Amino acid sequence: MNKNIGTTDKFLRLIFGIALVIATATGNLPMWGWVGIVLIATALVNFCLLYKIIGVSTRSDT
Repeated sequence: MNKNIGTTDKFLRLIFGIALVIATATGNLPMWGWVGIVLIATALVNFCLLYKIIGVSTRSDT
């Protein structure tokens, strides 16, 4: 499993993921807001299966 998530992408996934989970847990969003867990998980492992499928990488190899 090659890493395909860059630093900025990782940061944004964490922020939006946490925001979605908090909003859903407090009752401000419907159940689909739990998708934030997927964003957090992909940020933590630095890998996105969808990126792999479509051939995208936001990670710089420098």
